[in-house]
Amino acid sequence: MTAVDWYPSEPRFQLSYSLLSHKLKQRIRVVARVAESQSIASVTGVWPAANFYEREVFDLFGITFTGHPGLKRIMMPENWDGHPLRKDYPVEGYR
Repeated sequence: MTAVDWYPSEPRFQLSYSLLSHKLKQRIRVVARVAESQSIASVTGVWPAANFYEREVFDLFGITFTGHPGLKRIMMPENWDGHPLRKDYPVEGYR
C-alpha cells in the first residue's frame, strides 16, 4: 500500500493497494482516490499487516483511516507540524 499526492488536482490523493495471491499466482491493484477532507476505511480487519502501512501513509500524507486500531505517527515525532510527502509541504519545513 502506498499513496500519491496529485496536488492541485481533486481528489488530491490516490491510495494504491497491490495484492498478491500466492495460491493463484495472481496480482491485483486496487486504487482509491481520496480528497483532502475525506477519510477512508481501514483494511486492517482483513489484512492485519496493513497497520504499519496505514500509519505510514497517515504520518507522511495526512490521510486518515476510519476503524484503524491505533492511528498515530510512526516516522515523524508526535509534535511534528505537517506531512512531509505532500507536494505543498515546504522543502525546508515550517518555521
